[in-house]
Amino acid sequence: MSEDGTEGLTIIAFIGSVFSPYYAWNRKRGSNDPFNHCAINVAIYSKKKNTWAMTERSHKALFRTASEFVVGSSNLEWSQGELCIDLDEFASPIPTKIRGRVRLIPDATFDTQFSLHPGDEHFWWPIAPIASVEVTMSNPAMSWSGHGYLDSNWGEAPLENTFRGWNWSRARKDAGAAITYDTVARDGLNRSLALEFEDSGHLNDFTHPGLVPLPGTLWRVPRLAPCDTGKTPLVRRSFEDTPFYTRSQVLTHISGMEVSAVHESLSLDRFRQRWVQLLLPFRMPRVWW
Repeated sequence: MSEDGTEGLTIIAFIGSVFSPYYAWNRKRGSNDPFNHCAINVAIYSKKKNTWAMTERSHKALFRTASEFVVGSSNLEWSQGELCIDLDEFASPIPTKIRGRVRLIPDATFDTQFSLHPGDEHFWWPIAPIASVEVTMSNPAMSWSGHGYLDSNWGEAPLENTFRGWNWSRARKDAGAAITYDTVARDGLNRSLALEFEDSGHLNDFTHPGLVPLPGTLWRVPRLAPCDTGKTPLVRRSFEDTPFYTRSQVLTHISGMEVSAVHESLSLDRFRQRWVQLLLPFRMPRVWW
């Protein structure tokens, strides 16, 4: 997010794209090769308009080393303590170029990784919960700086087989960030995390404030945000409103402090519905090289 809160950017690099309809269809046919389902997802939220890209590619478009990750013409490289991302993608559903560079400079990095389910099928690693970001895009044209976040998720099974959904939020604080992660598991073994990351490098648990319903979206995806008792969270902006996923900017209260948070709700019950799977290729096209 930019310092003034008016511009935002999300980038997700996938091997085994968890929301890919092509990957789901191939698994049903007995093909379970994650390297044939790679993508760089880019979502740009500007004052003028939002821009989205997520083109899926095969293993032929993938190259990676310990410090570099390349899919197609876009690449991410970890060098000298920062992550540099060069984007070269096509937006959808109207094909327009997305080109530019994003630099993420961590204020602090963390080694602690968390299991999201007692079966240890899925893990989450908040690598750099507190970071500075510099964005320079030629198309769409924009240049801004602000604050950001870097994490990683990985697992041994399709998300929808383990979870019914989850709610996640990251709130920026004066000297760090507060993150909550609340999973709803199919076997009832839910997990709730409430973590405070300090820019000094310390990680602390804090008392989870509890989850409060947010107003309904166009697609009626249930979404719950952390908020102190007696307070009401306010949705300042809805970035994504899809049949199974929402991303929002929320003003809430955590540990007695008013904070601005980026919030997401995921409904995997919705995602696995056939009508949703048939809609996905319009937002997630695939090329075979």
